[in-house]
Parts: sequence; C-alpha cells; structure tokens
Amino acid sequence: MDQELIRNFSIIAHIDHGKSTLADRLLLFSGAIDERKFHHQMLDDMDLERERGITIKASAVRIEYKAKDGKTYVFNLIDTPGHVDFSYEVEKSLRACEGALLLVDVTQGVESQTIANYYLAIDNNLEILPVINKIDIANADIDEAKRQFRDILKFKEEDVQLVSAKEGMNIDGLFEKIVAFIPAPDGDPQAPLKALIFDMKYDIYKGIIIYIRVMDGAVAPQEHIRFMNALKDFTVEEVGVFAPEIVAGKRLSAGEVGYITCNLHDPREVRVGDTVTSVERPAPRPLEGYRQLKPLVFCGVYPVNAKDYTPLREAIDKLRLSDPSFVYEHETSQSFGHGFRCGFLGLLHMEIVQERLEREYDLNLILTTPNVGYRIIRVDGSVMELENPADLPNGSQIGRIEEPVLAVSIFTPVTTMDAVMGLAKAKRGVFQKSEFIGDRMKIIFDIPLSEVIVDFNDLIKSATRGYGSIDYDFKEYVPAQITRLDILINDDPCDAFSCMVHKDRAYDKGLALVTKLKELIPQQLFEVRIQAACDGRIISSVRVKPAGKNVTAKCYGGDITRKRKLWEKQKEGKKKLKQIGKVQVPQEAFLAALKI
Repeated sequence: MDQELIRNFSIIAHIDHGKSTLADRLLLFSGAIDERKFHHQMLDDMDLERERGITIKASAVRIEYKAKDGKTYVFNLIDTPGHVDFSYEVEKSLRACEGALLLVDVTQGVESQTIANYYLAIDNNLEILPVINKIDIANADIDEAKRQFRDILKFKEEDVQLVSAKEGMNIDGLFEKIVAFIPAPDGDPQAPLKALIFDMKYDIYKGIIIYIRVMDGAVAPQEHIRFMNALKDFTVEEVGVFAPEIVAGKRLSAGEVGYITCNLHDPREVRVGDTVTSVERPAPRPLEGYRQLKPLVFCGVYPVNAKDYTPLREAIDKLRLSDPSFVYEHETSQSFGHGFRCGFLGLLHMEIVQERLEREYDLNLILTTPNVGYRIIRVDGSVMELENPADLPNGSQIGRIEEPVLAVSIFTPVTTMDAVMGLAKAKRGVFQKSEFIGDRMKIIFDIPLSEVIVDFNDLIKSATRGYGSIDYDFKEYVPAQITRLDILINDDPCDAFSCMVHKDRAYDKGLALVTKLKELIPQQLFEVRIQAACDGRIISSVRVKPAGKNVTAKCYGGDITRKRKLWEKQKEGKKKLKQIGKVQVPQEAFLAALKI
C-alpha cells in the first residue's frame, strides 16, 4: 500500500495516565470495533491485566481513518505499559514506530515515567506529540499541565493536544493532528526484505505468531525467509494484521506492521530483535537488535509436584517468547529438587510471571526468597556474579562483595520533601542533587537495589499522598558489608529461605523470618526449632511446641507405673521423631517470606 498513508505510533505515559482508555477511544471513534462488542481495556487481552487495571504486554492494532482531506489513512497503534518493571515492552514497541503520543494526566502533570519514556522516544528518533488527558475533570488545571510540557520537556504550546479519553472529547482533532504531525514511514518496497521482530506469542494451532515491522521490501505467504541472527530458514504460512483480531492478508510491504506464521513451534529457534529477510534475495546486513536488559531480581521457581518439571520448562520457554526480559537457567535445590533460577526486572515483574505460569499453564509453583545479583571479587582477583545465595564461596576465598546501586529519581511535592528524604536515607540512600521542576522537586539519590525493589515505591506513594513517583536506572556496583542469612529448621538449612542481606539488617530480617515461620509452620508430634544463622552463629531462634497427645486417656484406674510406662514410651517416640521426622513447610510460608 501507499506508504504516505501509513502512520505508526505508540502511546507512552506514566502508569495510570490513561493509555489504555485512549487506545479504546481511538478504536471506537475509527469504527475498528463495534460498540456492541466493546469493553474497557480492549487491547489488554490478559485476565491479569483487567483484574489489576494495568497494561503488562504491549498490544498492536491496525486502525483505518478517513481524514478531512478525503484520504483514508492506516494507523498502526501500539499501546504500551506504564510501570517501570515493564519499560522493556515500551522500548520494543518504539522501535517499530515513527512517532509517539506522550500522554499526561492533567491532575498529575509530568511524572517520573513521563520523563523516562520521553527520553526513550528521543533515543529512538521519534516525533513526539504531547497529549493532555482527563480534561473533563472538574478541578483540571490545564494551563499548569501545558506549562510543565513547555518548561520541563520543551514542547511548543501549539502542539499540545487536549483530550478526554473517557468522554471522547476532541478525539477527531487528535486524529487530524496525528496525520499532520507524525511522519509516514520511509523504506524501499523494491529492496530486499528486511523486517524487525518486535514481539511474539504462542498459538496452539498456528504455532508461534511473529509480530513484525517491515522496514524494506515485502513478505507474502509461501515465501522462503531467514532469521539473520539465528540463521534459520522457514516458509511463510500466513501473513496478516491485527484489526484488533487477527486478520489474514496477502502481503505486508515496507512501512506496515503485522504478523507472520511459519509453522514454527520451538520457542528456542526465534527471538525478539532478530531480522527477517528473504532466502532468495537476502538483505546485506541485519537491523540493529534490542539491547539485552540485565535482570535485577533473582529467585528459584520450582514445581510443587516433581512430575511437573517438564511442563514447567515448556511453559517458561513459551512465556519467554513474549517476554525477553525474563531469563532463566536450570538449577537443583536440596529442598525442592529440579527447578529454575529466574531473573526479573523487579518484584511486580516476578509476581506477574508467577501468576501467568500458574494461570495460563495450570501449574502449582513454589518461589524462593528473591535476591538481587551481587558481584564477588575473590582473593585471587577473579570476579563472580552471585545470583543464588547457595553459591556463595567460602569466606576465606572472598576479597570483597559488591552490591548494585541505582540512581533513583524521586518526584515529590515540596511540602513532602522532608519525609521523602528521610525515607531515602533510611534505605541507605546517598543524596546526589535536587532541583525544582514547576511546583515540585526532583530529588536524586543513590540507593542500593536491594532496598528499592521491595516496598520503596509504596512508601513514597504513602508519604506523598499519591503525588510522588520514582524512576530508577542501574548505576554501578559498590563494595558493601553483605552476608548470607540462613534459616535452619531442626538444624537443617532450608535453602528456599536463604538470602543475602546487609550486616546491619541481618538481625532484623532473621527475627522477622523466624517469627513469621513460627506462625505458619503447623505443630508436629515433635518440637520444631526455627533458627536464623549468619556468619556461623545463631542470631535468632524460636520453637514450635509439639502437638499434645493424651496417651493415658485409655487408662482407667490401676497402678501409676502403667501410666509412667506409656509416658516414657511417648517420650522415646518423640525423641526418635525429632531425629528422623521431616517438617512440611506450607506454601503460605514461602509467600509470607517474599513480603518481609
């Protein structure tokens, strides 16, 4: 089709600023979806996304719009997540576009992820159209939102679009502005095929559905294609677009966004960021792929039933198709047998992956306590990346341990600045600088990753009454006093609870863990001792009393020696049980440990 009539763009914004609602409104206004079939969050097709009210996966859709100049334009729209844990989805999507709508909630203004996504779009050389949403709200201060766009991000005021995605206000004006503002794709339809794989998903009937943006050339069914980095050849079975359901077509040409299927079922044969070209007339060079993100949080994932190991491996392979930021490798645990050591971009990312594995693939899983990755500098000078606390070398081999530190940008109203700075310092933060941005402050701290990932965002939201927000980037590794905390249950280490902690926090964490486990581990017929150990010594200990059993209930009268014999026998039995008895730790205990 005529490239001049194509517009490829993403919607980017901070979390909860209305991206999915605006995507819904664009679909309705253009007639891409019938009003009878319409429901909120049309492009969020996971139950998990609708339940939580957040976007987890970027979604592509094709919209046709008849403009005032009489021409019919094709919009390829990609709705993206807003949470910092899913920023990789935003980065993937922007590579398939020429422009982006940068959305801001009029009541919240420019926030941390607004700025982070703005620079992400700048890095991808996109035209950015500023959009102010929720102008229907009674106390909307539109002038202040415009001023923030103008002063902080240097936009021209005449480019700022005012809309209400919920009420459908000024959506026609936004369509016209997209046509005029966002450039048409450039690419040579006659050149050899060159297409970027920017997403994938698994379909039980079609195999792997590969989302592509065609940069040059064209692709059609029965064409022989090659993945240039994987060096694998396949035959195209089907091509098509998302409108928003899958619609098969005859071909995709330069500038278009769509999908191909190749009767490909093995997830290990293709990856996001690869370049698709033709076997008969290949492109000279592949496109630049995506940068490999470094996971920030690691934990073990094990099936409750050992027989589920193979289904878990297949499920993880399929899940990684659509989420390349999730990494894994096989590992074995003394407590749980065979499983996987998995890496995530944050705790929300970890939670979402667990729920998707359990829901979509009907698995029952145990997750170990999450840890961040540390760097071990050995005495001999060699460097080791530590992801699993069980792999910590002997103390005599360790020269120093370095922990990852983040540069954390905190946006806060001036009135809550003191509370925010107190929180950051309590998390071992080191102040770097602060600056006024409008009527708010941007404060930058260097904070260890282990202190940020668990509850820092929630604490900032509470301290600022919902008006604060954070964004973070990995900065460097710095030497720190880090040690391993082990939990012993009747003198046996339970590796699922082992974690790396700062020495100043070891006692508090150990006490919290053993206290929680005492509540959750059920009484046995023998005494259960729960201890926290650190640096070769016990730092906290509790015990679960044995369940009482009245063995003399059947005795009625007679000599007391009869009862004494039974009590002695019971005592010996409990002693023996204590030596050989196995303590069953319930699943709730592992979930509770994650929250400490």
